[in-house]
Amino acid sequence: MEFSNPILVWAVVGLVFMLAEIVVPGGIIVLLGAACLVVAGALAIGLVEGLVQSMTLWFISAIVLLLTFRQVTQRLVGGDSHVDNTDEAIDLYNQIVRVKQTIGPGQTPGRVEFQGSEWPALGDGTTIAAGTEVRIICRENIALVVEPISIEASKN
Repeated sequence: MEFSNPILVWAVVGLVFMLAEIVVPGGIIVLLGAACLVVAGALAIGLVEGLVQSMTLWFISAIVLLLTFRQVTQRLVGGDSHVDNTDEAIDLYNQIVRVKQTIGPGQTPGRVEFQGSEWPALGDGTTIAAGTEVRIICRENIALVVEPISIEASKN
Protein backbone atom coordinates (compact mmCIF):
# COMPACT_ATOMS: atom_id res chain seq x y z
CA MET A 1 0.00 0.00 0.00
CA GLU A 2 1.43 3.29 -1.11
CA PHE A 3 1.14 6.38 1.15
CA SER A 4 1.51 8.73 -1.79
CA ASN A 5 -1.78 7.48 -3.25
CA PRO A 6 -3.99 10.62 -3.20
CA ILE A 7 -7.23 8.61 -3.06
CA LEU A 8 -6.05 6.88 0.11
CA VAL A 9 -4.81 10.13 1.64
CA TRP A 10 -8.11 11.94 1.02
CA ALA A 11 -10.11 8.98 2.35
CA VAL A 12 -8.01 8.67 5.51
CA VAL A 13 -8.15 12.41 6.17
CA GLY A 14 -11.92 12.31 5.68
CA LEU A 15 -12.33 9.44 8.12
CA VAL A 16 -10.06 11.14 10.67
CA PHE A 17 -12.17 14.32 10.40
CA MET A 18 -15.36 12.31 10.83
CA LEU A 19 -13.98 10.53 13.89
CA ALA A 20 -12.76 13.84 15.28
CA GLU A 21 -16.40 14.88 15.49
CA ILE A 22 -16.68 12.63 18.53
CA VAL A 23 -14.06 14.69 20.35
CA VAL A 24 -15.02 18.11 18.96
CA PRO A 25 -18.81 18.05 18.54
CA GLY A 26 -20.60 20.72 16.58
CA GLY A 27 -21.47 19.18 13.24
CA ILE A 28 -18.90 21.02 11.14
CA ILE A 29 -15.90 18.68 11.16
CA VAL A 30 -18.00 15.71 10.03
CA LEU A 31 -19.06 17.72 6.96
CA LEU A 32 -15.44 18.61 6.19
CA GLY A 33 -14.64 14.90 6.39
CA ALA A 34 -17.51 14.11 4.06
CA ALA A 35 -16.08 16.65 1.60
CA CYS A 36 -12.76 14.75 1.76
CA LEU A 37 -14.59 11.54 0.91
CA VAL A 38 -16.26 13.30 -2.05
CA VAL A 39 -12.79 14.25 -3.33
CA ALA A 40 -11.52 10.69 -2.80
CA GLY A 41 -14.49 9.37 -4.80
CA ALA A 42 -13.95 11.92 -7.58
CA LEU A 43 -10.27 10.97 -7.77
CA ALA A 44 -11.19 7.28 -7.87
CA ILE A 45 -13.53 7.65 -10.86
CA GLY A 46 -11.28 10.14 -12.63
CA LEU A 47 -13.36 13.35 -12.43
CA VAL A 48 -10.43 15.34 -11.02
CA GLU A 49 -6.69 15.04 -11.34
CA GLY A 50 -3.96 16.68 -9.32
CA LEU A 51 -3.77 18.70 -6.15
CA VAL A 52 -5.23 21.97 -7.46
CA GLN A 53 -8.41 20.34 -8.78
CA SER A 54 -8.68 18.21 -5.63
CA MET A 55 -8.40 21.22 -3.33
CA THR A 56 -10.88 23.22 -5.44
CA LEU A 57 -13.39 20.36 -5.32
CA TRP A 58 -12.84 20.01 -1.57
CA PHE A 59 -13.50 23.72 -0.94
CA ILE A 60 -16.60 23.73 -3.13
CA SER A 61 -18.02 20.51 -1.72
CA ALA A 62 -17.26 21.59 1.86
CA ILE A 63 -19.12 24.87 1.36
CA VAL A 64 -22.07 23.14 -0.30
CA LEU A 65 -22.25 20.50 2.45
CA LEU A 66 -21.96 23.12 5.20
CA LEU A 67 -24.68 25.30 3.70
CA THR A 68 -26.95 22.35 2.96
CA PHE A 69 -26.59 20.11 6.01
CA ARG A 70 -25.55 22.41 8.85
CA GLN A 71 -29.07 22.59 10.30
CA VAL A 72 -29.45 18.80 10.09
CA THR A 73 -26.18 18.13 11.91
CA GLN A 74 -27.01 20.72 14.58
CA ARG A 75 -30.26 18.88 15.34
CA LEU A 76 -28.52 15.49 15.43
CA VAL A 77 -25.42 16.53 17.35
CA GLY A 78 -27.06 19.17 19.50
CA GLY A 79 -24.93 21.36 21.65
CA ASP A 80 -25.12 23.71 24.56
CA SER A 81 -27.37 26.65 23.97
CA HIS A 82 -28.29 28.69 26.99
CA VAL A 83 -29.73 32.17 26.83
CA ASP A 84 -29.24 34.26 29.94
CA ASN A 85 -30.81 37.53 30.76
CA THR A 86 -28.68 40.28 29.22
CA ASP A 87 -30.09 43.03 31.41
CA GLU A 88 -28.29 42.75 34.75
CA ALA A 89 -30.60 45.28 36.38
CA ILE A 90 -33.51 42.83 36.11
CA ASP A 91 -31.49 40.20 37.97
CA LEU A 92 -30.74 42.68 40.75
CA TYR A 93 -34.22 44.15 41.15
CA ASN A 94 -36.21 43.07 44.22
CA GLN A 95 -33.48 40.80 45.67
CA ILE A 96 -33.31 40.59 49.46
CA VAL A 97 -29.82 41.18 50.94
CA ARG A 98 -28.33 41.72 54.40
CA VAL A 99 -26.55 44.95 55.38
CA LYS A 100 -22.93 44.31 56.43
CA GLN A 101 -21.95 47.93 57.20
CA THR A 102 -24.41 50.63 58.31
CA ILE A 103 -25.88 52.68 55.45
CA GLY A 104 -26.67 56.37 55.91
CA PRO A 105 -27.70 58.82 57.19
CA GLY A 106 -28.14 60.79 53.99
CA GLN A 107 -25.96 59.67 51.09
CA THR A 108 -23.36 57.93 53.28
CA PRO A 109 -22.64 54.58 51.63
CA GLY A 110 -22.55 51.28 53.46
CA ARG A 111 -22.02 47.69 52.36
CA VAL A 112 -24.35 44.77 51.66
CA GLU A 113 -23.69 41.11 50.89
CA PHE A 114 -25.06 40.01 47.52
CA GLN A 115 -24.21 36.83 45.58
CA GLY A 116 -21.45 35.89 47.97
CA SER A 117 -19.54 39.18 47.88
CA GLU A 118 -19.81 42.60 49.47
CA TRP A 119 -21.11 45.53 47.43
CA PRO A 120 -21.22 49.25 48.21
CA ALA A 121 -24.79 50.31 48.93
CA LEU A 122 -26.78 53.52 49.12
CA GLY A 123 -30.01 53.91 51.07
CA ASP A 124 -33.09 56.06 51.01
CA GLY A 125 -31.57 58.73 53.27
CA THR A 126 -32.38 57.08 56.59
CA THR A 127 -29.95 55.11 58.69
CA ILE A 128 -30.07 51.38 57.98
CA ALA A 129 -28.24 49.39 60.65
CA ALA A 130 -25.91 46.45 59.98
CA GLY A 131 -27.73 43.11 60.06
CA THR A 132 -30.96 44.54 58.60
CA GLU A 133 -32.52 42.87 55.59
CA VAL A 134 -33.07 45.24 52.68
CA ARG A 135 -34.46 45.04 49.15
CA ILE A 136 -32.43 46.12 46.12
CA ILE A 137 -34.19 48.82 44.13
CA CYS A 138 -31.61 49.44 41.40
CA ARG A 139 -27.92 49.96 40.78
CA GLU A 140 -26.15 53.29 40.54
CA ASN A 141 -22.71 52.78 38.98
CA ILE A 142 -21.24 50.02 41.17
CA ALA A 143 -23.34 50.78 44.26
CA LEU A 144 -26.62 49.01 44.91
CA VAL A 145 -29.52 51.26 45.92
CA VAL A 146 -31.53 49.57 48.68
CA GLU A 147 -34.60 50.19 50.83
CA PRO A 148 -35.46 48.65 54.19
CA ILE A 149 -38.03 45.88 54.18
CA SER A 150 -41.01 46.87 56.30
CA ILE A 151 -42.02 44.50 59.10
CA GLU A 152 -45.48 44.04 57.58
CA ALA A 153 -44.05 43.12 54.15
CA SER A 154 -41.63 40.57 55.64
CA LYS A 155 -44.50 38.78 57.44
CA ASN A 156 -46.36 38.23 54.11
